[in-house]
Amino acid sequence: MERAYFTFDEMWEKIIACDRRYDGLFYTAVKTTKIYCRPSCRSRKPKKINVEFYSTMAEAETKGFRACKRCRPETDYTPDEELVHNVMAYLTARYKESISLQDIAVHVGLSPSYLERVFKQETAETPHACLERIRIDKAAHLLTHTRLSNLDVCFEAGFQSPSNFYKIFRKRKAHSPSEFRKLSEAVPS
Repeated sequence: MERAYFTFDEMWEKIIACDRRYDGLFYTAVKTTKIYCRPSCRSRKPKKINVEFYSTMAEAETKGFRACKRCRPETDYTPDEELVHNVMAYLTARYKESISLQDIAVHVGLSPSYLERVFKQETAETPHACLERIRIDKAAHLLTHTRLSNLDVCFEAGFQSPSNFYKIFRKRKAHSPSEFRKLSEAVPS
């Protein structure tokens, strides 16, 4: 299984949003309760200072945490959920690369059309749209947490073309990257 590469703040954002698309890519452990959960767990959110993240359940259990009884992270995925998880892990590990639907299909051992149909049924988006979202989420994080130039953010987030980056960023975030950065600086975190 491939490891997802997210910063602490990126993972924190995903658990606050209860984003089930990141389930299985990392686990949230709460130091005060000694419980670990999926990112999508609907339990009351802990204080940020009490949270640790682990790539696997085994890592969390080795550190003395037990599985949450509400989200039950130790349960298996359905085959379609497992497919989505594998595709998401592939995309998050390779978001900087140029990836085609064929590349993803070869990775999971399915035809491109079947892969896209099942993925869309489970997530309401295509693998390409998912990759685009991962890149835009990464760009938004870099814009708000670093001083990288917009061009550097473009390439760091996996976009091959600045014009495509600006177009997609504006479409998904309703602002240009510069406007987004200025707005986020105006809002205290």
